[in-house]
Amino acid sequence: MRTIIFLHTMKSGSSREAIKAAEKLGYFTILLTSNEKFLKQRTEFPDVHRMILVDFSNVEGLRTTIKGFQSEGLIINAIISFVDPYMYLATKLHEEYCNKVLSIDAIKAMEDKILTREILKDSPFTPNFFKLNGMESEESLASISKHYSYPLMVKSPISTGSKDVIKVENDKELFDSVNLLARKYPNQSILIEEYLDGPQYLIETVVINGNIHIIAILEQEITQYERFIITGYKLLNEINKTLLLNIQQAVESIIKSFKMETGTCHLEIRIIQGQCKLIEINPRISGGAMNRIIEIGYGINLVEETLKISLGIPPNLTKKWKKPVFTQYVTISKRGILEKVTGKERASNLPGVQEVYVKPRKGRLLTPPISMGQRYAYIIATGYSSIQAKKNAKTAAKEIKFHLKPVE
Repeated sequence: MRTIIFLHTMKSGSSREAIKAAEKLGYFTILLTSNEKFLKQRTEFPDVHRMILVDFSNVEGLRTTIKGFQSEGLIINAIISFVDPYMYLATKLHEEYCNKVLSIDAIKAMEDKILTREILKDSPFTPNFFKLNGMESEESLASISKHYSYPLMVKSPISTGSKDVIKVENDKELFDSVNLLARKYPNQSILIEEYLDGPQYLIETVVINGNIHIIAILEQEITQYERFIITGYKLLNEINKTLLLNIQQAVESIIKSFKMETGTCHLEIRIIQGQCKLIEINPRISGGAMNRIIEIGYGINLVEETLKISLGIPPNLTKKWKKPVFTQYVTISKRGILEKVTGKERASNLPGVQEVYVKPRKGRLLTPPISMGQRYAYIIATGYSSIQAKKNAKTAAKEIKFHLKPVE
C-alpha cells in the first residue's frame, strides 16, 4: 500500500491540510506524533489512517517503527513534516527510506536562526547581528550597546511563532531577556540583531532543480503586544515593479546561498530604505491559514504540490486565477476561561467571506498573545479589490466574540 508518513501535525492549518491532501491523492497516511492528546481525540483525525505515539528524540526508535511498517508490506513513498522543528529529521528519514534526495543541508541550516545568519553574514540582505553564549557576563552584554544602538532584538535560534523573539530598549532589558532565554534554553546560543522598522512581506517559494519559483507575496500587518504578532495578511496580486524586482533579487540570492536545489521555503523580509532585509527563512510553507490563502487566491494547493515534490511527481504551480484575498486574525486583550464563542455564523454570511476558523474550545484558558499560536480565530475574505477584501475580512472579524470567565 502506498504510504506517506507525517512527522507531527497541528490540528488545523497547512500541516493538517497536507495530510488531507495525501489522502485525496490516494495514499495511506501515518501520523507519528508526540502529542498524547491527539490519541485521545483520535476520531477528530479521520484523514489519518494510523496514528502512533513516538519520542522524536529517539531516532533509532523511529527507524524501528518505520521498518515495522515496511515489514507489514507498506510501501513508504515519502516521509515529511510541515512543522518546526521536524523538517530536517523528516528529510533525513525520507532520504534513508524513500531513496529520494532533497536539500537536507539547506533544510538543516534554515531551521537554525544562527546558522542562517552565519551563512548569510556577507549578504547585503542580512541585518547586523551578534551571537552570544547563554551565560555571558553583564559586562559583555553592556559592551554590545557600544557597538549597536537600541532597540535590539533578542532571539532564540530555534524559536518559532514569535515565542522567543524579544524587543529590548536598554541594557537592563537586554540583560533580563538574555538571562530569560539562557534559563529556558541552557545549551543554546542567543542571537542579538539590530531592530528593523519597515513594511514586512512574506514570500512563499518552491525550488525545483535549482529553479526558484515565487508562488505568492503577502504584505503582513504586525501588531505589537508583549511580542510581535502578525494579525493580517494581504495577498499581493498587483505590486510595485521596483519592490517586486528587489524582492525577487533578494529571494534568489538568499536561497542560492543555502544551495537549495529542491524543496519549499518561505521568507519574511522587511524593506528598510528600499533595501530588503531578511527577518527569517523556514524550509516549509507558512502555517496557519497560508495554504488556504494561496488556494483561494490562486487555485494552488501548495501543500499538495509540496507532497508531489517529495514523491518525485512534477508539481503544478500554474495559477488558475488571481483573486484579491485578505486574512484577518483575531486575538484577545485579557486572559480568562472560554465559556463560548459567538458571531461565527454571522461572520460567515458577510460579503466576501470565504472561511471562518475558530480555534479554542470551551473551558480553555485564553491569554493575550505572546506567540502566533495564541491567535484564536481567522477570517479569509475576498473582494473586487485588495482594499475591499481587507474591509470584508476586518468587518467579519469584529463579529467574533470570545466570552471569558475571569481568572482569579
